[in-house]
Amino acid sequence: MDERADPAAEKRAVVLLSGGMDSATTAYEARDRGYELFVLHTSYGQRTETKEYDCARRLADDLAARDFLHVETDHLGRIGGSSLTDEAMDVTDADPASEETPSSYVPFRNANLLSMAVSYAEARDCDAVFVGAHSEDYAGYPDCRPEFFAAFEAMVDVGTKPETTVSIEVPFVRDSKTDIARRGLELGVPFGHTWSCYRDEEPACGTCDSCAFRLRAFQALGTEDPISYAERPTYVG
Repeated sequence: MDERADPAAEKRAVVLLSGGMDSATTAYEARDRGYELFVLHTSYGQRTETKEYDCARRLADDLAARDFLHVETDHLGRIGGSSLTDEAMDVTDADPASEETPSSYVPFRNANLLSMAVSYAEARDCDAVFVGAHSEDYAGYPDCRPEFFAAFEAMVDVGTKPETTVSIEVPFVRDSKTDIARRGLELGVPFGHTWSCYRDEEPACGTCDSCAFRLRAFQALGTEDPISYAERPTYVG
C-alpha cells in the first residue's frame, strides 16, 4: 500500500463503488486503513443501474465520503456484448463450476472504470484507487485477475504526471466471496444497503451468477443475507 512520505499527511483514495457487497466492503476496508474517501460510481446501461446508484449513494453517505462522483458512461451499453447491458441477451442462471466467460462479462469494463478512477485520483491528489475484485471472479472475468491490476498500475505510473503516485489497491483479490462477507461483517458493512443481482432491481432473482455467489458466501458463514430474494436456493451443502 502506497503512503505519502509524511506519515502525518492525510491519505486519500478513490473507491470504485458499484453498490454491491464487494465494492462496499472494499470501501469500508479503505476507510479502516485510514483513507479519506472519494467515491466514483458509474452507470453504463446495466439493468439494475437505478438500484445500484441508490445503494452507492447511501453507502457513500454512511461512509462520510469526501466526495461522490456519479458518471454516466453509456458507451459500454452502446458497444454491447453483455447481458448486463443488452436486453436481447439473457442473463444466464448460475453455474458455479463453470470456468467459461459468462454472458454478464462487459468487454474490458474494468479498464474503462479504472481509467476514470485514476483521472479522478490524479485530479484530487489521491494516493490510491480501491477496487473490489476477488479470486472467484478470475475464471469468468479476465479483467479481475491480479496480473491485470499489476499491469494497469504499471500503465498508470507511465501515463500520469511525474509527481503523481497512484497505487491500484485490490484488498480482496486473492480472497473468496465468503472472505469478503466475513470481513464485511467485522467492519459493520450495512449489507442490506447493497445490491448484487444482475437481473432485477427488487427483489433479487437469487439464481444469476452474482446472486448465487453472494448467497453461497452468507450461507457458508451461517448468516442470513439481509436483502430480499425471489428465490433463495441453497448453494452450500
